Amino acid sequence: MAGVNTINIKSEKTGMNYREPLKVKRSREELFFGILAYIYLAFASMFCLIPFLLVIGGSFSSESSIKRYGFRIIPKEFSLEAYSLIFRSPRQLLNAYGITIFITTVGTFSAIFLISMTAYVLHRKDFKYRNKFALYFYFTNLFNGGLVPWYILMVRYLKMKNNLFALIIPLLFSVFYMIIIRTFMSSIPDSISESAKIDGAGDFTIFIKLILPLSKPALATIGLFVALNYWNDWFNAMLFIEKRNLIPLQYYLHQILSTIEGLRRILQDLPNDAVVELPGESFKMAMTVVTIGPIILLYPYLQKYFIKGIMLGAVKG
Repeated sequence: MAGVNTINIKSEKTGMNYREPLKVKRSREELFFGILAYIYLAFASMFCLIPFLLVIGGSFSSESSIKRYGFRIIPKEFSLEAYSLIFRSPRQLLNAYGITIFITTVGTFSAIFLISMTAYVLHRKDFKYRNKFALYFYFTNLFNGGLVPWYILMVRYLKMKNNLFALIIPLLFSVFYMIIIRTFMSSIPDSISESAKIDGAGDFTIFIKLILPLSKPALATIGLFVALNYWNDWFNAMLFIEKRNLIPLQYYLHQILSTIEGLRRILQDLPNDAVVELPGESFKMAMTVVTIGPIILLYPYLQKYFIKGIMLGAVKG
């Protein structure tokens, strides 16, 4: 068995040797350390889980109970008012969900392909100008033209007003992520590419069939960060999107929250008996629950690649 110490034992009946797992008795120090490690992990998990439970409990609480008792895991006064406000227009909410899923999927895969391809070229030692191009990318990461010239470029010259490409292209490339993947690819032996070249494989074939599969741990990590950037982006939608059928989820919920805050300021000037309670804090918690679901599902799928990356970094030779 791989990873388990075994011992050869000769059978008295058949006279053949067979392997049996070797039982290693743990010392008291190791047992004590293991118990402390599990206790520490249990407390760390609780500190990570409690805020999430508070968010869920706050989303099911009434606004008055949050103001009076604060956020609680078990709601003091149960209320679905925040969720009813979010799902008041289910068609528009589903459309916003669809737009966000589309730009996240297309943008993430496109970004991973472009970033990894650039990193592969810049890590190649036989590329003569790789240091000059690396300096160019690094320089553009430090300085930019500013928000106004960028907006004029996107709207006037690239014609990206009310266009989904305006939500994909600005986050399509990151120099920081490119440097990370380039560093990871530098750990891949050059003999793999050289042997493939001897067999007649071209550079693109080597990149697709050899380099990308070996870089899965790094690509999965960067892909998760890129997906989070696309999923949580609302600023680009605020700049470039005016059509309601192209609004992504985060900007749609941001508009609802801004409307609620505006109405609450107006209602403050009315008499107390005419004031209608609007969900504020509970709506923020419900908005977090609605938007965080699909991203949480990515972590169990990508967890094996994180573990694989740790194992690859721990193996010598």
